[in-house]
Amino acid sequence: QVQVVESGGGLVQPGGSLRLSCAASGTINNIYIMGWYRQAPGKQRELVAQVKSDGTTNYADSVKGRFTISRDNAKVYLQMNSLKPEDTAVYYCKAVTWDPATSWGQGTQVTVSS
Repeated sequence: QVQVVESGGGLVQPGGSLRLSCAASGTINNIYIMGWYRQAPGKQRELVAQVKSDGTTNYADSVKGRFTISRDNAKVYLQMNSLKPEDTAVYYCKAVTWDPATSWGQGTQVTVSS
């Protein structure tokens, strides 16, 4: 079993930066993908960025060039720069194992506003 916990959300002005962190615990050697999703009020949850065990990454078009995902074994980070109001959402960490099984974090709120 894998558990993930997010942290690092908060209130930031447009153009500012935040770094989100996700820590996984449990059978971490089985993790295949770690990624970040977000969900704004009234909208569906969407993929923001993910990194696979081979190091490959992919990003939503809306965040390319602004966000960077990185992984250090059982930890994954999302560096968010040049934040925009439309980035406001609850951000969730996700871990997918080879079993396969999926684990979600509780979410962390990111609010971009003046």
